[in-house]
Amino acid sequence: MILSTKGRYGLKAIFELALNYGSGPVPLKKVSNKYDISESYLEQLFTKLKKRGYIGTARGPQGGYYLARSPEEITVGMVLRTLEGDMTPSECINKDICSRESVCATRVIWEKIEKSINDVIDNITLADMQEEQKNILAEGNNE
Repeated sequence: MILSTKGRYGLKAIFELALNYGSGPVPLKKVSNKYDISESYLEQLFTKLKKRGYIGTARGPQGGYYLARSPEEITVGMVLRTLEGDMTPSECINKDICSRESVCATRVIWEKIEKSINDVIDNITLADMQEEQKNILAEGNNE
């Protein structure tokens, strides 16, 4: 399973809002320039995230986007599912009834992989990502 640019770029962009949480709105241009993502594409991603209540907007010269919830309340899974849909390694496990389920030796593997993916993404918050980045930067300064 490979995430599309929606999931990858969207997670980077909302993480930027988390890094600026409490400091006011972040201009779209700043996020666009930092991650080399077009503003129009970011707008599409942010529209979906705004509809889910994860981010908000402020208009005007000092306007931009901001997290509508604290970084501790938003998980990677919430962001990825909003932008990508359900995270699954195989379409067959998303179907209610599979005609080959009784003889399929691989279905149980796909279910375990899906559970593992969901366990990881549902237990990492934007705050956890911030902490990881701080640790990485601190290690880099110690070298």
